[in-house]
Amino acid sequence: QVQLVESGGGSVQTGGSLRLSCAASQRTARIYIRAWFRQAPGKGREFVAAINWVDNKYYADSVKGRFTISRDTANNTVILQMNNLRPEDTAVYYCAGARLQTIGEVVKTSRPYEYWGQGIQVTASS
Repeated sequence: QVQLVESGGGSVQTGGSLRLSCAASQRTARIYIRAWFRQAPGKGREFVAAINWVDNKYYADSVKGRFTISRDTANNTVILQMNNLRPEDTAVYYCAGARLQTIGEVVKTSRPYEYWGQGIQVTASS
């Protein structure tokens, strides 16, 4: 069973940056999509970014141009670089993994993902 563990969260001021990492407990050769979701207080979980097995990247409109997702294959890690953070980015961030070789808009939903991390807090304050 693959376990995903997030790190790198914290608190910054508006305009600041944070770098989230999601490490996998074992080889992730059969996990074809790695993604980040977030959940703000009182709201549902929403898609943030995803990267698939051929390095196609997907972003929520709200983070395009500010967040970048990438993979460190050698270390089974996925990185979310978050720049120019805003108060509305404040949430618990979750990394996720899918074994399905799915493409298109469905990767922006929670449906394909069977592996989830425990979540990590990100706070941006003005």
